Amino acid sequence: MSAGDMDEYINEIKHLKEKYSEQIELYLGLEIDYLDETYNASIPYFCSLPLDYRIGSVHFLNNRQHPPTEENMACIDGPFDEFALALERFYQGNIRLITEDFFRASMQMVETGGFDIVGHLDKIYQNGHLHPAFDFNASWYQKPLEDYLDLIAEKGLIVEINTKNMVRKHQTFPHIDSFKSLYQRRIPVMVNSDCHFPDLVNDGREETLDLLKETGFKVTRELVKGAWQDIAID
Repeated sequence: MSAGDMDEYINEIKHLKEKYSEQIELYLGLEIDYLDETYNASIPYFCSLPLDYRIGSVHFLNNRQHPPTEENMACIDGPFDEFALALERFYQGNIRLITEDFFRASMQMVETGGFDIVGHLDKIYQNGHLHPAFDFNASWYQKPLEDYLDLIAEKGLIVEINTKNMVRKHQTFPHIDSFKSLYQRRIPVMVNSDCHFPDLVNDGREETLDLLKETGFKVTRELVKGAWQDIAID
């Protein structure tokens, strides 16, 4: 969404809040990219917006050799063929290097702050695991992931359990195998479909809540009456 559309977005949500105030609780939120120290959730522009919550996410990696414009950054989202081109252009095809950079940027995002929820914290896995040299269990992947979780726990942030691919691919972000690490660190979680289509707003929610219960989670963190609260998983 461009900055030019922000006022329309805010006003529309305010209107819908009032229209449906007797039926649902509706909140004004924004997912904000971390690009570098000049563009992230903590800069004055985003802090000035009347948001109820903010999600911090990494979709683009600045290779630190160019200004942070979209064409000069590696996109880790989208189709694998585009990811592969960015991997070759900015990281000489080295999956370990781009993974290292992803967790570096992610930890900088958390240190910088300005948001409530960490979005799809291991997004690099989406395309990364399709690369022949990727290894989820390798120390070069697991060590920075565990360090990242330690930092998230230290800062007291909420982690999004993103169910977007749960029904189609039995895949969540973070990876299902990381649920135990979240639980052991007592990191609060919230379940979010990250849907781009209204009919998928609850996609994968029930299945993911069941997996969280199996891991040991008894509650999820949710906004209720304007405050973050722990709500029992039914």
